[in-house]
Amino acid sequence: MLPLTIPHRLFLVRHGETDWNREGRLQGGQDIPLNAVGREQAAEAAGRLRDLVRGYDGLDFVASPMQRARETMEILRHQLGLPVAGYRTDERLRELTFGEWEGFTWRDIRKAERELALARERDKWSFVPPGGESYRMLAERIRPVLEGLERETVMVSHGGVARAVLALVGAVAPGEAAMVDIWQGKILMVASGRVSWV
Repeated sequence: MLPLTIPHRLFLVRHGETDWNREGRLQGGQDIPLNAVGREQAAEAAGRLRDLVRGYDGLDFVASPMQRARETMEILRHQLGLPVAGYRTDERLRELTFGEWEGFTWRDIRKAERELALARERDKWSFVPPGGESYRMLAERIRPVLEGLERETVMVSHGGVARAVLALVGAVAPGEAAMVDIWQGKILMVASGRVSWV
């Protein structure tokens, strides 16, 4: 896979914590709201963005349409003194879907579907859960979004999307990208072919 070059800075924010995050449940396509910690993390992300950007007029703001991402974006914009609704959503930024595994913990999956869980451990990038999608499929879904960015962008999305971005820009190999920890409340900045956590 040839690395994708993004000509403008991308500020990628993972949504704040949900109760399912705290419980270790696979959310995927389930529309789970933020909890109190998640709302604090969204405000923290706004503070970090304020330190990185002088003005917000030239920025594009885009979010996954899922509730946890939209809520994070709206808190972030409120904290920056911007109109809460002044952003767009993009269906392609939805989280990786885990299909039949959603709602379960990895411990549940390893117990109930041991062979499939082992197959996933061997190749997290390409493995497709029952009724779900792989990181490879997710990367193909979001590549056109990244290719279409026309200016500096604040993107609020999900952990799986962030891992796919890391692979697409060549920051890490695809197999490694699927295992990278993506923190809530922090910003993954992609600039000039480099990535850094802020």
